[in-house]
Amino acid sequence: QVQLVESGGGLVQAGGSLRLSCAASGRASNVYDRAWFRQSPGKAREFIASISRTGMNTHYADVVKGPFTISKDNVQNTVFLKMNSLKPEDAADYFCAARMELLWSTRIHEDEYDYWGQGTQVTVST
Repeated sequence: QVQLVESGGGLVQAGGSLRLSCAASGRASNVYDRAWFRQSPGKAREFIASISRTGMNTHYADVVKGPFTISKDNVQNTVFLKMNSLKPEDAADYFCAARMELLWSTRIHEDEYDYWGQGTQVTVST
């Protein structure tokens, strides 16, 4: 069992930045690939970015390429999502997800992930 805890959400002005964190714990949690998804009210959960268990491979949704960066601290077993140039349309609940994969691959569908955190809310004001 893997536990994921997100933090770092909050209120930010348009054009500002936030860094979200996803701390993992539990058995063998450091061997899981991880991803960030987001969900706005009335919308489906949307893939944002993913990172391999080693942190060496990443994949981004086209909509966030450039302003968003996913990274991993292997010592802390924590994945980060740095979000720059935030827009009102980036406001959502952001979720961290994990899946075990022997070989890295780009998984962008929520049903491909086994574990989820509770989410952290990001609000962007104009």
